[in-house]
Amino acid sequence: MTSKPEITATNFPALHTFLRGYFHEDVADEYGTPPEAADQFCEDAETDERIPVAKEWQQVVELTAAQPLALNAALKKLGSAIRLKDEQIPQVSAIFARCLAVKPHRRGASE
Repeated sequence: MTSKPEITATNFPALHTFLRGYFHEDVADEYGTPPEAADQFCEDAETDERIPVAKEWQQVVELTAAQPLALNAALKKLGSAIRLKDEQIPQVSAIFARCLAVKPHRRGASE
């Protein structure tokens, strides 16, 4: 039986970096909502940055059984300065699932 990894910045370095850079105290001013911040990250980041963050996000969601209190506590421990609302958790998860599939087309890039 494999043991579950402890939720630390050492074990989740990509997610730690993402959270500090996007889920900070100015998320509302800079991006609007946490899902919009995650979406912006997926548009901005290169594949080698996006994939580890998306995978680590999925792993932390699984480790916390997607329970909002446990997930928010884990995200805070990893560097998040915000608390996700219940409805934002599946939204962010869907964005990261899409990040794993393909790089989203940048909106407005050709305008």
